[in-house]
Formats: sequence, structure tokens, C-alpha cells
Amino acid sequence: MSSTALTFASREQHRAWLREQSALPRGFRVGSASFPFTPFEVPTKPAKMTLTLIVLDEPSRDFALVFTNNAFPGAPIKIGRRRLLEPSLGAILVNNKISNVCAPGGEATAERLCEELSQQLGIAAGAILPSSTGIIGWRLPLEAMVAALPRAVGSLSAGSVLPAAEGIVTTDLYPKVRRANVGAGSIVGIAKGAGMIEPNLATLLVYVLTDLAVPRETLRSLLVSAMRSSFNSMSIDSDTSTSDTVALVSSGRVPCPDLAAFEAGLERVCRDLAEDVVRNGEGVHHVIQVDVSGAPSERTARAIGKSVVNAPLFKCAVAGNDPNVGRLVQAVGKYVGSHEPGLDLSATRMTLGGIPLVERGEFFLDPGKEAELIAHLKGAELYASAPPDDGVFSAAVDFPPHERCVELCIDLGRGSASARVLGADLTHEYVSENADYRS
Repeated sequence: MSSTALTFASREQHRAWLREQSALPRGFRVGSASFPFTPFEVPTKPAKMTLTLIVLDEPSRDFALVFTNNAFPGAPIKIGRRRLLEPSLGAILVNNKISNVCAPGGEATAERLCEELSQQLGIAAGAILPSSTGIIGWRLPLEAMVAALPRAVGSLSAGSVLPAAEGIVTTDLYPKVRRANVGAGSIVGIAKGAGMIEPNLATLLVYVLTDLAVPRETLRSLLVSAMRSSFNSMSIDSDTSTSDTVALVSSGRVPCPDLAAFEAGLERVCRDLAEDVVRNGEGVHHVIQVDVSGAPSERTARAIGKSVVNAPLFKCAVAGNDPNVGRLVQAVGKYVGSHEPGLDLSATRMTLGGIPLVERGEFFLDPGKEAELIAHLKGAELYASAPPDDGVFSAAVDFPPHERCVELCIDLGRGSASARVLGADLTHEYVSENADYRS
């Protein structure tokens, strides 16, 4: 679970907490502008897009970027990889609704937007990172976006990151903001992600800002390390987005008094954002936390955890508060049988909610445990819902009421390595959301 045990009684209480987290580090401003547009591919379906800007007071050479490994990356990903070689980064331009993936002239369109913005900000176009999320295959409404840029620039403010957190969402139920204070400086992160999420980045868009002065190469090394236990240790639906982006940018305004404290703060922000993404996933009723220990390697531990959280039948059982733990054993055995058939599972122990299930590879179940397991699953449920009369599901909450998880522990008894993986159940709402995503 995240480093803070939070419970919110209402949307208003959650929003108040978000505002407390959202003070921007020194040297940054954010702004946004929304506008209607008509998609070229589906002119009968008018849509709305938001442009979000994250702008440094002065371009900084200290930044790190990590992108999806999907072999069909979006145009902003291809440009972003080139931006890694630039001497500095001065701004990030984000649009939602359309991801600019495999669209005709996608790179030229994104570069044109950077050039237009560069003239308004007075910085080089190469110092601007484009970032897009939304429907794959559609082309960006270039002229409408260019026309909206002055309003986005005019709205830039150094007060709060919350407008940016709100601007980058698509199907998210609520914005996500996390922070860590280190000495006189801070680390503040925002994230967008709700579906098409699987490790190999495992989130759609993440922007982490800091005023602590940490050199470029150190930032890049620390970001890769922080992602191992956060964005690369989660999955909602096993699908890797074509647009995954994580950016870490330092304005360098505050001396970093303790690099170890900075590293710990960065890892905490990334882990908390990763859990927020899962908890905010499309149709998610339960967050599933899998702790795998006693593994021969961290790679094995993480892969088994992912096999569990990506197992459709087990995910459905969790959604229904049904402790059908045979599906859990299946998911573990499936991975090992296919990828590490030499791994002996006869010493494996498993618990769910602290309740023993498996000892030395055998189940120990009884009627009393069944009731306890059901109670644990129901206690971790974010909200309950019944099928609506019209067959269309909608989210029952637009804030996280708690941070409880379905807690699974799997001890393989075959080594000293471990990993924690986060995932979610599979619900009617998820299917409905994605069946109707464009229509």
C-alpha cells in the first residue's frame, strides 16, 4: 500500500487533500486551455480536448525521460527520444483525447505545435517535449490546437500543479497528485492513467517536478531505479500503451542537501502515483497487492506477481468477492510451467488477507476460512454496484474512499528475492467502458 494510509469521506474532502499536495516546486508554472473540435475520422462525433502546459522559468539541462517499449510508439515518443539529446528542457505540452499514434503526418504535426509554442514562450522548439494521450489512430486537430495555445500560455501560474493534473486526464475518475518534501525543496508528481496499463512502463503519462538541484545523469539513473518498484510493478489489463511517458525535471532552484533523501522521496512519489493509477483504473472495485517472496530472483518474483494480477479468471473472482483461490494457484503455476519449469513449487506458502491458504504446495481450506476470505475481499472493495436497468455501467465514486487492498502473499521458499506487484479486478464496468470508449 502507499506510504500514507488515507481515507476520504467525500469528493470535497479528497479535493481539499489534493490542494494541500499541489504546491508547485520553485521554478515551474502550469496552465491549460480546453476547446471543442471535430475529429477528422468521425465528423459526426464532436469532441473536447485540453492542452496542458508545464513550463520552467528557465530551461534546465537536468531532466530524465522514459518511454514505452511498444513497437508502435506514438509520434511524441519518437520526438521525446530525440529530446533526450537536447541541451535543455523548458516546457512540456500535453494534449488529451487523441494520442497521435500512427496518424498521418503525426511527427510533423507535433513538431509544428512545439514551434508555435516556442515562439510564445521565447525558447527553442527543441526544448519542448510534446506528449499525447487518447484514441489511437486519429490525427490531431492542428489548427484548433494552435489557436488554443495563447490561452494556455496566458493561464500559466506558479501556484498549484492541480490544473495540470486535471488537464491530462481522460477516463480517470479523479486527478492524481503526490509530493515529498526534502530539505527546503520538494518533489511533486502528477499522473494520468486508467486503462491500457501494463508494466514496461505501466502508466500512460507521469510528470514529476522538483526544485532540488540534481544533475542530469543522476536524475536519469534514479528515475530508472524508482520505476522498478513503481510503474514497472503494476498492471490493470496487461496492455502496454503506445504513449507511455515518465518525465522527471529539476529547476535546480534549491540545493539538494541529501541525495539519499531525494532518492527516497522520488521512490515514494512514484510508488504512490502507481497505486493511484491502479486505484483509479477503469471500473476498478478492488486493488490487488501481491507480495512474492522466497524467489530465486527479483525478476521471477515480479513475473509471478504480474501473472496473478493479469489472470482474467482470478480478477473476475476478486470482483465478485468470491474467494475462488484455485484460480490463484493456476496463475502462479501457469507462469512457472511456461517460463521456469525447473522451479520447484512444493515449498510454496500462500495467504490472502493474512489467512493461510497453501502450505507446502497444498490447500488448507475450511468453512470458517471461506467466511474470513469473503470478509477480507468485501473490506477491500472501493464501492459496490449492481447492473443498471439500461445495461450501462458508470462509476459510483469520483474519489478514492480508502486505500485498502486485497493482500496476497506468496512465499516460494526457493530463494531470498522478493517483489511487490499491484493490480486490479476485472468488472462489468471495465468491459462497458472499453466497449463504448469511442462510441
